[in-house]
Amino acid sequence: MDIKVVGARENNLKNINVSIPSKKLIVLTGVSGSGKSSLAFDTIHKEGQRRYLETFSSYARNFIGSFERPNVDYINGLSPVIAIEQKTISKNPRSTVGTITEIYDYLRLLYAKISIPHSFNTNERMTKQDTQYIINNILDTYNNKEILILSPKVKSRKGHYADLFQNLRQKGYAKVFINEEIRILNTNLRLDRYKTHDIDIVIDKLTVKGQSRNRLKKSIEVALNESDGSFKIIDLNINQNRYFSKHLTCPTTGISYEDPEPNSFSFNSPKGYCKYCKGLGIKEEMDLSKIIPNKEKSIMNGGIEAIGEYKKNWIFNQIELIAKKYNFSISEPIKNIKKDYLDLILYGTKQSFKVKNKQIGVTKKYDIEFEGIISFIEEQKNNNKSQKVLKWVNKFYQQKKCSECNGDKLKKESLHFFIAKKNISEITKYNIFELKKWCLQLIQNTSGNKTIIAQEILKELLNRLDFLINIGLGYITIDRRTDSLSGGESQRIKIAAQIGSELTNVLYILDEPSIGLHPSDNKLLIDSLTKLKNLGNTVIVVEHDQGMMKAADFIIDIGPGAGEFGGEILYAGTYNNLKKVKSLTSDFLFRKDNKKLIKKNRKGNNKQITLIGANGNNLQNINITFPLGKLILITGVSGSGKSTLINGTLYPAINNIITKKRTKKSYQYQSIEGVENIDKIINIDQSAIGRTPRSNPATFTGVFTEIRKLFASLNESKIRGYSIGRFSFNVKEGNCEQCEGNGIITVQMKLLPDFNIPCKSCNGKRFNPETLEIKYNNKNIFNILEMSINEGVVFFKNFPKIKSKLIALKNVGMGYVKIGQSSTTLSGGEAQRVKLGAELSKKDTGNTLYILDEPTTGLHFKDIHTLMKSINLLIEKGNSVIIIEHNLDVIKHADHIIELGPKGGKEGGNLVYQGDLNNILNNKISQTAVFLKKEISSHNE
Repeated sequence: MDIKVVGARENNLKNINVSIPSKKLIVLTGVSGSGKSSLAFDTIHKEGQRRYLETFSSYARNFIGSFERPNVDYINGLSPVIAIEQKTISKNPRSTVGTITEIYDYLRLLYAKISIPHSFNTNERMTKQDTQYIINNILDTYNNKEILILSPKVKSRKGHYADLFQNLRQKGYAKVFINEEIRILNTNLRLDRYKTHDIDIVIDKLTVKGQSRNRLKKSIEVALNESDGSFKIIDLNINQNRYFSKHLTCPTTGISYEDPEPNSFSFNSPKGYCKYCKGLGIKEEMDLSKIIPNKEKSIMNGGIEAIGEYKKNWIFNQIELIAKKYNFSISEPIKNIKKDYLDLILYGTKQSFKVKNKQIGVTKKYDIEFEGIISFIEEQKNNNKSQKVLKWVNKFYQQKKCSECNGDKLKKESLHFFIAKKNISEITKYNIFELKKWCLQLIQNTSGNKTIIAQEILKELLNRLDFLINIGLGYITIDRRTDSLSGGESQRIKIAAQIGSELTNVLYILDEPSIGLHPSDNKLLIDSLTKLKNLGNTVIVVEHDQGMMKAADFIIDIGPGAGEFGGEILYAGTYNNLKKVKSLTSDFLFRKDNKKLIKKNRKGNNKQITLIGANGNNLQNINITFPLGKLILITGVSGSGKSTLINGTLYPAINNIITKKRTKKSYQYQSIEGVENIDKIINIDQSAIGRTPRSNPATFTGVFTEIRKLFASLNESKIRGYSIGRFSFNVKEGNCEQCEGNGIITVQMKLLPDFNIPCKSCNGKRFNPETLEIKYNNKNIFNILEMSINEGVVFFKNFPKIKSKLIALKNVGMGYVKIGQSSTTLSGGEAQRVKLGAELSKKDTGNTLYILDEPTTGLHFKDIHTLMKSINLLIEKGNSVIIIEHNLDVIKHADHIIELGPKGGKEGGNLVYQGDLNNILNNKISQTAVFLKKEISSHNE
């Protein structure tokens, strides 16, 4: 049964009707802002979500509140809906690729069932015996020998233990073995409480013979019951100890492990995690280089970052006293101050001293009682609850690998269970390809009873690994944190999980899953979506990728323009028939003249930056040259090392040199040359422009301040005494009290993701009624925020300060976005373009290096051309731009191309090519060249 949508009017949709075939792969396309997401997510998915919540009991719905139906007449044929969006799966530092894909769960189960334990003291194999086996062993080993049977009670602990001795006397025991010496249990026995002691109960002393078997058995049972299941035997002839245990025990040292269970290998459980770092693998430690970033500066001039420049306060008074005492000046560079004296300032001191004034012969006494800069920061971190103070404190800390577990997250006992000589932490450092190889080898090499157990677990493991490999994520390691995944990687992991779940008759809606994929990886994604469809599901993909469109069974093109100029169904049918339609999508796909390559050959400024010996993550000690005054394109397959090279190495290295502060942590490299050729570096990444619904493009770019000034200057505002703050939804004076200016109320669901509903008090308008009564040109402040940026450019044509900032956003393809659109609803690509627009609206130096990571995310072919015009404008002013990108429409505009690879993960990190566009086409190793040749030849036919 087809999905029929009738009368959809959500956002900019113009009362559209569309019939979507079920159990097919459908692509929704059109220019950015045309209404694709409004149809897919705000209409179809929202209605599916509403219908699901309607199945809840009336009691449960009282807690959820009303969930309004989307603005649509009706939708028929709707099956259960699952939306797979671009958002990062989890920001929890404990969440890894292994935990969210269940791969680590199966690894934990595997290690609990078939691993071999070894002693962390001697590396001997741990042994485990039943009582009968132990007795037979003792009879054989100690035949005709005199032995002492001891039951351990205390191991290397301090205390006087008078209560323990009293309790043992009441049980009938006569002797104890304390620190290698037999002592009589009497009423006066008491140990030195400040020394560590080993205490064992003397259970029995006998000569081992065949006829003493019953006595030996009873003594051993008593010894086991008195301890934690272990006991010790001393051969009195040679004074040698040996441990026996029903648990896993080291035969030499006697340490024992609990029987393993899956939680024993979990870094999220007290049973398995390292007690020092609580399973995080990292610890926060004070970074002295952040407290004193530049030793060339003096204390007077702000050399100690935590206290800033000189002020007349108690802290500087104490520092001046220390300087007076040790005869140095706070005006001299910090590098000239002796370390011992500097330590007094950093770690504190308490002392008194006298200074005699030789001129007047008077001696003056001074008291120093200073806790120290570092001690103060630590005290604030541990005890202060203020978010503002904690943010300031955290600037001076850095995360370091846990010294106890060496970053492996687990306690040492858990790290000494081995399968094929590998502990579980070593296995999680494998990428998906390597783990699959290890699993296959394990199946071949496992024997005996373990084979049956292992094969079932390994079968489930291999299924999940294959899903990830088939979707192009074979390069990702199991221990990789999910907060480090790109939006595209997160989305593809979700797709793999859905394929693994083998659900049928489900409607999946995906938001541009091809993001971050090199063209060579795109086929794997298409194959996976096809597999999802073949399971009996309907797959709707919001997408601009041509390969995805060709593979689709059905295409819906929405347009013709963005915002108020979009929202209409231009075409619904197969890919081949799309060429018969007049639309921007059809033009760029089928009309060669619209895609003809017109490229400027920029010579640059003959200056360059050279990065030497980059070897972070998988980079293979490579040297890269970045010619300045050009558009530099970084490409390569997923996982080839692009982000490590640019975001992880080049950007922090240059930033630290320019700012003369070590504020950014960089991956390893040998040296960098030519940084003096630029005066600024700006990394325009895809991180959110704000964390709350109150942040938006208007607040980020500063245009909202100008708009609020306009409203505050109106006569009605002056009469009422409204200031600029009245028109801020961050100020109680003007915002809605119920939602605090958010416009929405977040409903928290325990078993489901949280969702938002419009505030009932203000109906999502954010402001209180009195504030909304103030209007300019018949528009109140809420109406302004609801305008698209394109509309705003026209509305504020007579206000240059407002208009210029809005035009900058329009020029980077953001004209369809609302001026006040919440930052939480912006994709990573949209957030990045807002940042780029903000930069374009500023005055640049003409000598800046800009870095952009996949700025084409979410952009239609037409919007990419608009974006490239803005980027070219930056370069024409003398700036340099580095773009990490896979989009061929961008690559073919590059002046200089750097390709990493040839593959992802451990097989990547090499320099495949660096040079201009023409020469890469002849490179036989380059995977990009294969697709570029096809693209360029199709243009020139």
